[in-house]
This record gives sequence, structure tokens and C-alpha cells, in this order.
Amino acid sequence: MTQIVVGENEGIDSALRRFKREVSKAGIMPDIKKHRHFETPLEKHKRKAKAVANSKRFKKRFRR
Repeated sequence: MTQIVVGENEGIDSALRRFKREVSKAGIMPDIKKHRHFETPLEKHKRKAKAVANSKRFKKRFRR
């Protein structure tokens, strides 16, 4: 869990900036976006199959 201790003379803007930096370092936002809605097993399978197909196509294009 990310916590930021605000200093006595510190402004809210700088504290918010520090908080955003810590959240991005911890990798919390991609996890939140991934769990934003329920994904059925079929949707999950389709998404993974599409990712595999895209990676194969990408590898094939740049292989020498």
C-alpha cells in the first residue's frame, strides 16, 4: 500500500505529485484497469489468443 506523509510546510500540490509518482512506481494503475470489470473465461481466452497472434505476427515481420 502506497503512503505519503505530508510535511508541515508542504503544499498539497507537491504531496499529490509525490503520491502519483509512488503509485506509478508501484504499478498500481495497470492492475486497477485490469480489474475494472469482470471478464468471462471466454473473453479472457480470446484476449490471450489475440495477444499471442499479434506477437507471432510481430516476430514474423522482423525476423531475418
